[in-house]
Amino acid sequence: MMKKSMSERDICTKYITPAIQAAGWDSHAQIREEVSFTAGRIIVRGKLHSRGKVKRADYVLYHKPNQPIAVIEAKDNTHAVGHGMQQALDYAEALDVPFAFSSNGDGFIVHDRTGLMNPVERQLTLDEFPSPSDLWQRYKKWKGIDTSSEAVVAQPYYTDGSGKEPRYYQRVAINRTVEAIARGQQRILLVMATGTGKTYTAFQIIWRLWKSRAKKRILFLADRNILVDQTKTNDFKPFGQAMTKIEKRQADKSYEIYLSLYQAVTGREEEKNIYKQFSPDFFDLVVIDECHRGSAAEDSAWREILDYFSSATHIGLTATPKETRDVSNITYFGEPIYTYSLRQGIDDGFLAPYKVVRIDLDKDLQGWRPEKGQVDKHGNLIEDRIYNLKDMDRNLVMELRTRLVAKKVSDFLKASNRFDKTIVFCEDIDHAERMRQELVNQNADLATENSKYVMKITGDDPLGKMELDNFIDPESRYPVIATTSRLMNTGVDAQTCKLIVLDQTINSMTTFKQVIGRGTRINEDYDKYYFTIIDFKKATELFADPDFDGDPVMIYEPGPEDSPLPPDAPETLDDEPPEQTELPLPPGGEDDPEPRVKYVVDDVPFFVVAERVQYYGPDGKLITESLKDYTKKTVRKEFANLNDFLRRWTAADKKQAVIDELADQGVLWEALSDDVGKDFGPFDLICHVAFDQPPLTRRERAENVRKRNYFTKYGEQARAVLEALLDKYADEGVQSVEDLKVLRINPFDQIGTPTEIVNTFFGGKQNYERALRELEELLYA
Repeated sequence: MMKKSMSERDICTKYITPAIQAAGWDSHAQIREEVSFTAGRIIVRGKLHSRGKVKRADYVLYHKPNQPIAVIEAKDNTHAVGHGMQQALDYAEALDVPFAFSSNGDGFIVHDRTGLMNPVERQLTLDEFPSPSDLWQRYKKWKGIDTSSEAVVAQPYYTDGSGKEPRYYQRVAINRTVEAIARGQQRILLVMATGTGKTYTAFQIIWRLWKSRAKKRILFLADRNILVDQTKTNDFKPFGQAMTKIEKRQADKSYEIYLSLYQAVTGREEEKNIYKQFSPDFFDLVVIDECHRGSAAEDSAWREILDYFSSATHIGLTATPKETRDVSNITYFGEPIYTYSLRQGIDDGFLAPYKVVRIDLDKDLQGWRPEKGQVDKHGNLIEDRIYNLKDMDRNLVMELRTRLVAKKVSDFLKASNRFDKTIVFCEDIDHAERMRQELVNQNADLATENSKYVMKITGDDPLGKMELDNFIDPESRYPVIATTSRLMNTGVDAQTCKLIVLDQTINSMTTFKQVIGRGTRINEDYDKYYFTIIDFKKATELFADPDFDGDPVMIYEPGPEDSPLPPDAPETLDDEPPEQTELPLPPGGEDDPEPRVKYVVDDVPFFVVAERVQYYGPDGKLITESLKDYTKKTVRKEFANLNDFLRRWTAADKKQAVIDELADQGVLWEALSDDVGKDFGPFDLICHVAFDQPPLTRRERAENVRKRNYFTKYGEQARAVLEALLDKYADEGVQSVEDLKVLRINPFDQIGTPTEIVNTFFGGKQNYERALRELEELLYA
């Protein structure tokens, strides 16, 4: 009976941990308790955010550091021994470990995911828990690790002594890759969403293979100079003197780790292919960053490098694997060995969710036709046809449209924070320059204060490109707004970018994911938890595509009734020009290779047709929903009816536990208070919003208690404390009343010390807590 009354933590301490230790597991090096491995999804409503629950395993057992091998889920003894198994299996799958255990202190249920044990699940007594060597032997058999490859797999991770560890998904990617290479696999593809640390993951893979001497000379290829420089300075820094960057078309063969741009080692002319100065078997390992670009195409110059070093192991890294009729990552590398998607990153709380502002302009939707014989600003006769969204800033420049877009972007920043880092994606370099001018004019005060407040950062502009490092540096205030076309749509680590503006036609899912990826990083030090997308070109319709793997948190989008499309308007946009697969880019940087006729019109006004709020529902479909409706739906998932909620609230020793539980489910109390009324506590907010009950203010509840003369049974000093607690409730709510620290502040410090109040006035902590519970029962009667 005594075991039945123990808490889950007591069961762990008295029964489960001793059983694991008795089986030979090292309590310091191999056993970790209460291991949190996600950060908790960021939930956004309006301008506020909260975090959901983290995933926390009761125990994770390790063969060696960063090599988890088993998960144990514990329950108290009122539950069956196997009650935690489903949760253990969920965690085991995420952490990529083969053995899941459940225990209530009486024994264990073990589930063997390797398929090597028959039956798959069986019960063990406390003294039958398997030893580390037993599980490791089974793990090796599962992974196909033999004696010759074990040293590679066992090679430790790099650590700088700071305690920094890979996130769980990085560890899975690293371990799977090292194990596959140890088994002899030659082509490996890792798919990891933008912002999830692909370069750090690549570093740990290379480090372990290099240190174990499984791979002695390594080539790391990227397609942007900034990517190579960031990699060398940051994640790859521990390689030190063993590392070099290939530049000035020189091949120095005295290093072991080589970093290079594709175009630094290739050229259209044979004599410029400096990679051929290395022998074909010089490199043991070639790592290709952003491999969705040129390396996937069979006839690209980049692919020549991979074919030349074909005897080396090739690892492809990408956030967006490319699969078209002509280009395929999977055909070359094989199926991904591991995929960590944008959706999963947002669910885990490692990536920033986003809200979307869809702004539709009248002539984008309705179309515009020139008058007969009309000429543009420069005297060119405008071709007589209907121009609509797909033409804007590609074939037709409407200067007042650009001005309106710049104004809407500036108005958004003025309503939030004018120093939020912002990227405006334009159709081409010319459009980016015009947008820069309009944004300067819309923000003349700040642009006068610092000329770098708005900057064009494009491939043709050396001055702008020089400022790219400052734009992505969280410490650097300027530039704040960057206008660009294609230079910044991939590989730019803009940790503090809070606003992405799409005034560019995007129909390529690969490009769209890369653009969205500019905002997905979280930086809590700079209050970056989510980002906003303002879409003028319907690009965010791609969110509805099955190929896109992350749902927006919130979307502003016109409904059918707001979009007066003419009967002959096209339903879809033309495909964008094919992406450049070979570098360097053609003259004009990011402009299209084919010259386009552009008419410039400066006197046609534009107006906003629609802008409205919609949320993604639980089924992934867009629904129009207010904050109250969202809260009602969320609460009713937890509580079947009002009585169910009242029972849980009344039974809770601390009401804060119920408040926190609902916050974890996505109820934003501060936003709800702003919407319904700041004088209502969480109890009344829920009763009113979710169950349509008339609410009472905290002060009204406090006065109702006073009318009942409840305090007369207490002594004078205890009555003074309870009166003060009632006042504190009326002012601040039940959360502050339940916290013992409240007894240290005014007016309680005038009545007595916390020890005096609890022990002398109430006769001990138990009596004080009983009085508090009675007070709460009266408050919510």
